[in-house]
Amino acid sequence: VQLQASGGGLVQPGGSLKLSCSASGVTLSSYTVGWYRQAPGKRREPVAAVQSGGVINIGDSMKGRVTISRDDAKNTIYLQMNNLKPEDTAVYYCNTFPATARLWGQGTQVTVSS
Repeated sequence: VQLQASGGGLVQPGGSLKLSCSASGVTLSSYTVGWYRQAPGKRREPVAAVQSGGVINIGDSMKGRVTISRDDAKNTIYLQMNNLKPEDTAVYYCNTFPATARLWGQGTQVTVSS
């Protein structure tokens, strides 16, 4: 069972990125799934989550600047991030919501810098 986040990179302030999370060994449509992030020296925090009935906005840090979506046919979830700020620099992870300890992967690094 694995969740693999990808799509991170270096982006300038005000830029956009779209992260993807693909799953193997688990059917994401059976769960509420979400994105989390952990900045250097800080605790991991939830960003947003999506369930079969729609989106759960669970984090204030990126509210209004992110869109979470899911493609159950591809067993994948996405996080579209816009108007990125330097304080958004972090490793971004996907997991169920609430998180399942054994499903934490390596995440994908997002760096916002000019």
